[in-house]
Amino acid sequence: MKVTETSLPGVYVIEPSLFGDDRGYFFESFSQRDFSAKVKDTVFVQDNESLSAYGVVRGLHYQKPPYSQSKLLRVISGRVLDIALDIRRGSPTFGKHVAVELSGENHLQLFIPRGFAHGFSVLSGEAVFQYKCDNYYCPASEGGIAWDDPVLGIDWKIPPDKVILSEKDRHHPKLKDAEWLFDYGEELY
Repeated sequence: MKVTETSLPGVYVIEPSLFGDDRGYFFESFSQRDFSAKVKDTVFVQDNESLSAYGVVRGLHYQKPPYSQSKLLRVISGRVLDIALDIRRGSPTFGKHVAVELSGENHLQLFIPRGFAHGFSVLSGEAVFQYKCDNYYCPASEGGIAWDDPVLGIDWKIPPDKVILSEKDRHHPKLKDAEWLFDYGEELY
């Protein structure tokens, strides 16, 4: 696999080695040994999958300690714009984000470490999205940042009148109004 660090240190794009012929293709989507050696020495404990229609925006989500999560994300079918947002106060990249298109065609994966918020928008008719987490979900620990906070400057690639949100995602605070954020330098692993 090819691993490329993004403009946010610790956030990586992972491109698998794809082997194809007239029968189709094969690739190793995950190897704990290779992931630990090349990306982050963490162990994933939960796999999640969602199906979403065009225009769905999910996020920006995170979990507070002790339930903070790293995520390894990929799309099985369709296309999404995946977002990682640095929410570590004091970080040189605080409030900055990266956006990576993940699709069933490009097979790219995005690794988002603890200390970041995550969100995505669906760019195709529908998308099947899978991700691994290195900590279990805890409803009492969840947090969120407003997907449309203008200070963040995120272009979700969806016209605002076509965005579909959950009720919960309609009410997250702007980054400056968030009651709880991570601190840069805090040990999260």
